[in-house]
Amino acid sequence: MCNFNKQNDDTKALIHLLMKKCADTVGGANFLLGLIEAMKEKKPNALIINTCKVDSKELKISWNKIVFKDKFDVLEEAVRSHKSSESQDFNLLENDNQKKRKKILNMVKTLAPIEFSVTAKGSQEYSGFNFKIFETVEEDYVKVNPIFAAMFFCSTEYMKKALKYEI
Repeated sequence: MCNFNKQNDDTKALIHLLMKKCADTVGGANFLLGLIEAMKEKKPNALIINTCKVDSKELKISWNKIVFKDKFDVLEEAVRSHKSSESQDFNLLENDNQKKRKKILNMVKTLAPIEFSVTAKGSQEYSGFNFKIFETVEEDYVKVNPIFAAMFFCSTEYMKKALKYEI
């Protein structure tokens, strides 16, 4: 998931188009990369900051609900267990352990309503973009949104490769 070189050509093209579209709505790739750098500076992760926002020089990302450390830990473990996956379509609920599966399900129910908004500071020229943590939430299938994974869990290098990819 977070190794751009291991993705197949279709997945690389999809990720490139998604990230390019996001970058275009906020003023360009450099602005988006600047925001991601600002997010990476927040330790242990920008997602659990209780102000629910991160600012860079040109952009701001904010979200509508505090993410507590216990839910973040479950999300991080689930995402990291698929980090080297070559597919973007992995199912978070794919787990043999019923106890872990139940924890993941509870985390999904808690975090599913969270919506992120990326906007340009002081510029009405760019519309920005919104995204959620999960792209698909069904009874037996939960898929992480690739934009969320790229912004909060993948490296800046991953985002650079995605933005520079030639289709």
